[in-house]
Amino acid sequence: MFRFPSFLLALLVCCAAARAGEVSVAVAANFSAPMQRIAQAFEQDTGHKALLSFGATGAFYAQIRNGAPFQVLLAADDGTPLKLEQEGLAVTGSRFTYAIGRLVLWSKQPGLVDAQGAVLRGGRFERLALANPRLAPYGAAAQQTLTRLGLSDALRPRIVQGENIGQTYQFVASENAQLGFVALSQVIADGRLAQGSAWIVPAELHEPLRQDAVLLVPGREQPATQALLTFLKGEKARAVIRSFGYGF
Repeated sequence: MFRFPSFLLALLVCCAAARAGEVSVAVAANFSAPMQRIAQAFEQDTGHKALLSFGATGAFYAQIRNGAPFQVLLAADDGTPLKLEQEGLAVTGSRFTYAIGRLVLWSKQPGLVDAQGAVLRGGRFERLALANPRLAPYGAAAQQTLTRLGLSDALRPRIVQGENIGQTYQFVASENAQLGFVALSQVIADGRLAQGSAWIVPAELHEPLRQDAVLLVPGREQPATQALLTFLKGEKARAVIRSFGYGF
């Protein structure tokens, strides 16, 4: 059986390591679960490693403006990447929509949330969680929903705000709030509701949750960043994204 000389094998390993890189990615909190799966597949397929940070899009915007060295932003909206591009903090022409999100009213309690969202008018809860509308696009969508339903004023005393959609989910998952507006991706996997009860908010009740990715200036010359953006557009990543309830 033919065998590589040990020094050649070591050279091949070193060359592969040299080609592999790391990319620092700021990820909207609603996209945490799918992005963790995508990052694993990305590393397996390319050898590059995605270093993920999760949080509110508005908070990431402030950090990037203050010099945070993120190389890619996966936002929860399309406005923030555009703004960064206009301000010279992102690479012109690199923006694209990687997912279109869905808002859901969710409770950990089975049967509490009905299929029409009438629970919001029924009063069978003490606290309603939503993300900070000033920082989180899903929070803004939740506020728009309440306004269009004519419930914003009536429910204001019961509202508790999370800093981002991840914290909002924790409020409901821990039952500190009986129900809350979260991302559909947080409560389903492989197309099924994991637990509890939910109402998928009709898209006409809020502005579209178009989520854009953008290449930030610190990542412009890095092969790993280009590889990640290409991977996100591929079918393997899109299959994961679809399985969490997102559209395109």
